[in-house]
Amino acid sequence: MSTASHPLHRYGWNDTFAAGFGPYEAEGLRPGRVVRVDRGSCEVVAVEDGQVVSSRADTWPVASADLVNNPCTGDWVALDPDQKAVRALLPRRTAFVRAVSSQRSEGQVLAANIDQLLIVVSLADELDLGRVERFLSLAWASGGQPVVVLTKADLVPDPVTRSHLVEDTERVAPGARVLCVSAASGQGIATLAALVGGADAGCGGTAALLGRSGAGKSTLANALTGADVQRVAVTRDSDGKGRHTTTTRDLLPLPGGGVLIDTPGLRGVGLWEADTGVPRTFPDIEALARECRFHDCAHGVEPGCAVRAAAESGELPLRRLGNYRKLLRENERIAARSDARLDAEMLRSWKQKTTLGRHMRERKRGPQGPPR
Repeated sequence: MSTASHPLHRYGWNDTFAAGFGPYEAEGLRPGRVVRVDRGSCEVVAVEDGQVVSSRADTWPVASADLVNNPCTGDWVALDPDQKAVRALLPRRTAFVRAVSSQRSEGQVLAANIDQLLIVVSLADELDLGRVERFLSLAWASGGQPVVVLTKADLVPDPVTRSHLVEDTERVAPGARVLCVSAASGQGIATLAALVGGADAGCGGTAALLGRSGAGKSTLANALTGADVQRVAVTRDSDGKGRHTTTTRDLLPLPGGGVLIDTPGLRGVGLWEADTGVPRTFPDIEALARECRFHDCAHGVEPGCAVRAAAESGELPLRRLGNYRKLLRENERIAARSDARLDAEMLRSWKQKTTLGRHMRERKRGPQGPPR
């Protein structure tokens, strides 16, 4: 059966995943996609008697102490024949990963195998360009295509002001599309729907909603799916801000084909392995850096620094340069902590193996009598 006619095609099944599943198919396992993850189990869509069905599956067979390697929403998995347990994770094509916290050197996958990352920003709040750049750095590092979605446009009735907000966002999001939408008025929803679930994305594409609590992700999910699939809290009359309602990451089918992953609101988004994401978010600074006199210029007090010269002339906003430096330092700090944790784990594993080896040698020699 071609992947285009496969029942799971609308959920993202394609030739790449089918090829990766080959060895598991030979073992009698079945493919499925994770819709939602709970402690110790997950909800998975799979095929039974030619129809797509949803069922619960245990995740303990593939559970890992490393959060990054545990099943998450959007993962493709190999299920046992009765579809009661996950036996293996298929390699991820893309993954949006953040640091668990600033105090821990662990990553957390928020969504896997995504084609587009919809960075949702509410116009009910003051536009935080630094936060947009942070999300973009992680989005580019994920391997997916970021799209910045400015929601609640109806709360900014002045078209000139809206236009300026879009332009400000576009300046900090080179290479990413910026859309201004309103679920209340319908503005921009059709364009976004075509982008994530219609001809623009191709049937079977996967988009993920990411953003702060109250940004309007659940309302947007309902508008894109054409149903009240996510609970939405009433906005406050004083400022039009929403409340935190989504508590799990859910994979939702779109009417035009493809799926949407809605995620809980994110208070903090720590960088994780964003070595490629930060440069793609700041290509203007990266281009200036190539004009510096020294190739290892830190853009501080070095002579002939093109980056500092652009900042002093006003060509490069000081805010953007400051955030670029901040994100680079944070990424380097997290990477160093991660390396230290891996070194500690390797050392602990080596000590355990050494102790076990000594114990086995002693058992093999048997009890020793008292010295003569």
